Amino acid sequence: MVVGVLALQGDFEAHGKALGKAGADVRLVRDAEGVRACDGLVIPGGESTTLWKLMEGTGIDAAICELAATRPVFGTCAGAILLARDVLNPPRPGLSLLDASVERNAYGRQLDSTVVSLSDLDARALGERPLEAVFIRAPRFTRVGPSVEVLARRGEDPVLVRQGRVLASTFHPELSADRRVVDLFLSGVAAARRAA
Repeated sequence: MVVGVLALQGDFEAHGKALGKAGADVRLVRDAEGVRACDGLVIPGGESTTLWKLMEGTGIDAAICELAATRPVFGTCAGAILLARDVLNPPRPGLSLLDASVERNAYGRQLDSTVVSLSDLDARALGERPLEAVFIRAPRFTRVGPSVEVLARRGEDPVLVRQGRVLASTFHPELSADRRVVDLFLSGVAAARRAA
């Protein structure tokens, strides 16, 4: 299965390595045709405003929406911001692939970045063992719609959510040795490919 990583800006190389270690055929994609050619797509962390600017006029945003209609998409940190319906700080619409509102840089600046152990997990999806999560200038989901499953929380805040084929995390699973989130995404890609 071919998994694309949007490689316009941000943490795409770390995602490529993590996906490759998990057995995926990884392609770094930089245009709409590359997005459409994938069995699944990761939108990595980085700087969401820069990602929006780099996508302007390229058709990549439309290609992501087309892909998400039939194949899995996973957004981490800035990628989660792009997938959301509403973005705060500053306000703007997202791609609306995830019925959620997200606040940019909600946990503070780069100096406030941290690694935490999450214990509030959906045992069906992730098991009972605590999950290591790396937060870097992380966004926060301030609202999730009724069709959005919360798979992990940091305190009261959802930090890993799923709606149909769309998975989003406010942390960076590609920077952790714990592969459960990457494996969860790849199992969705494999299931979608079998169904097709």
